Amino acid sequence: MNKHTKIAIFIAPFLAIIGFAITDMYEEQQAAEKRIFTMSVQNQCDIKAKNCILESDEFLLSISHQRGETLINSTYPLDTATLFLVDQDNNATSFSLGMTDNPYYWRAKTNLGALIEKPGSDQKLRIIANIKGGSYISEFTSTTQ
Repeated sequence: MNKHTKIAIFIAPFLAIIGFAITDMYEEQQAAEKRIFTMSVQNQCDIKAKNCILESDEFLLSISHQRGETLINSTYPLDTATLFLVDQDNNATSFSLGMTDNPYYWRAKTNLGALIEKPGSDQKLRIIANIKGGSYISEFTSTTQ
């Protein structure tokens, strides 16, 4: 073996470890960047009938209302969730949802029940659900059947 081959064999493992560490740091930085995803309504949204599911790829968010509380159930654990009730003048009232037993279930006391009580009533809502640096957003309408 000549001198250059010996040096290459000695240095190669160190270069591989350094390359692995730099790649890991780069991927971690990319994962920490803010990302925004839009969700769309599956079929038709009727919160009163517990038939309102928003989706974005594999992520699903189910919204319902019972006993004065708006409930959200997600397929992935959430960091935070905020619900907005939008009136006819496009003014939004925000409700920060609190985690119940685990990060898959969130709830808040809202006046949504009175707004969707009558059959045929429409209510515009917005939601922001945050998961590890990613924000899932949607604006949708719940129509009571």
